[in-house]
Amino acid sequence: MALQITINSLNGTPNYDVYVCDITGGSCIYLATIDGTLTPYTFNAPPPLDNQTEGIVKIIDANDCVITGTT
Repeated sequence: MALQITINSLNGTPNYDVYVCDITGGSCIYLATIDGTLTPYTFNAPPPLDNQTEGIVKIIDANDCVITGTT
């Protein structure tokens, strides 16, 4: 089953670039740019990260601030 991730809210300055990373943070894949008004935002982790049981979501806002969280 694919790793599904939901972002319920965002802090920072829109627009946000969203990445999903392996649990070590060493391999990240760009997913989308969102403007912050579309929450909750739900997506499946793309291959090859889709079969992981956990991962890291990395979000970079318009001011280049990095927001991270684990799944």
